[in-house]
Amino acid sequence: MMTGIGSGLLVLFLCVVKTACALNASHLRGHEDYVQFLLASGVARTPPMGWNSWNHFQCGIDEWTVKSTADALVSTGLAALGYKYVNIDDCWAERNRDQMGNLRAKSSTFPSGIKALANYVHTKGLKLGIYSDAGYSTCSKTMPGSLGHEDQDARTFAAWGVDYLKYDNCYHDGSIPQQRFLRMSYALQRAKRPILFSICEWGEENPAKWAGQLGNSWRTTGDIKDRWDSVTSIADINNIWGRFAGPGRWNDPDMLEVGNGGMTLEEYRSHFSIWAVMKAPLLIGCDIRSASRETLAILRNKEVIDVNQDPLGVQARKLRSKAGLEVWAGPLSRRRVVIVLWNRSGVRAPITVGWREIGLSPSQAVIVRDVWKHSFVSKSVRFHLTALVAPHACKMYVFTPV
Repeated sequence: MMTGIGSGLLVLFLCVVKTACALNASHLRGHEDYVQFLLASGVARTPPMGWNSWNHFQCGIDEWTVKSTADALVSTGLAALGYKYVNIDDCWAERNRDQMGNLRAKSSTFPSGIKALANYVHTKGLKLGIYSDAGYSTCSKTMPGSLGHEDQDARTFAAWGVDYLKYDNCYHDGSIPQQRFLRMSYALQRAKRPILFSICEWGEENPAKWAGQLGNSWRTTGDIKDRWDSVTSIADINNIWGRFAGPGRWNDPDMLEVGNGGMTLEEYRSHFSIWAVMKAPLLIGCDIRSASRETLAILRNKEVIDVNQDPLGVQARKLRSKAGLEVWAGPLSRRRVVIVLWNRSGVRAPITVGWREIGLSPSQAVIVRDVWKHSFVSKSVRFHLTALVAPHACKMYVFTPV
């Protein structure tokens, strides 16, 4: 029988989210309609998956890169695994709006315009994402933000066929983020197109406590870097907010760095594993068109993806950490549990997980599946499991009670 991190954690998760919603009801009442509309439309029931231009290309983005990346998502099999969003980040627009106050695609890099690009992406069975900012300009200072133009920009994005909006938090008027992000949430709702709303507030005002009533995901941290210390510190911060996440509302520890070259393959596997169990959006941040076989093997691990996309939608949490040796676990559908034994130290070491700490009876027989080796460790394990884990590596298992 599952207790603790199984059914118990799910009940705790639902109760805390309900309490958080009630605490904010005085000034957010009724604004949750857009999130419910998106859920009814099938948007963000599980964490969004796709690609974003920023981590690899930053401002060096153009329509040919976006189109060829969409092609690569299909040809590599990534699209078939769920990577559907092709997201353009900052620097896509002209510095000034047109005479009517509308945003304009940058003619030198997006000469066909965003609507034509969205049409191309849609013909591939994919979805197009775009970027704006809850301020006067975006973080690059190369294009206007949407502050004061929320309705106009939301209508523009809807008319172009945009499916995802990443909404940043630079160069604003000093007002509280709840107000500025609320205005865009309302505007997207009035635009009457199911556009996933990704709130990029960087975790400064604890968005996990309020952003779930405005949008579908919220950044819990500052920007990720392609470094091991960045991945580990961001995982720790994101872990704090696990109880607020769930279907339609996801903690966002920022985009994936897998394949960008700053870490080892073992570190990238750990990065991908922890993001997957934390139910983070899986947004690829490398150049898919030139990704190595090893990088694609990580990103295409269907068993890890299935954990991230599990319909129960409960974020795994860190249960124990000592000398860099950690146990993360969370409930999955069909009474299963996902376990990650993560070695953040610099030496190979054994890590043990006991049944009691993951909410199982010590005598409960468990089928143990290693999702990186794609094989069963055993079909009848009891009491505990120990694995020898390499430095900066992890072991990831799915437990199924017999």
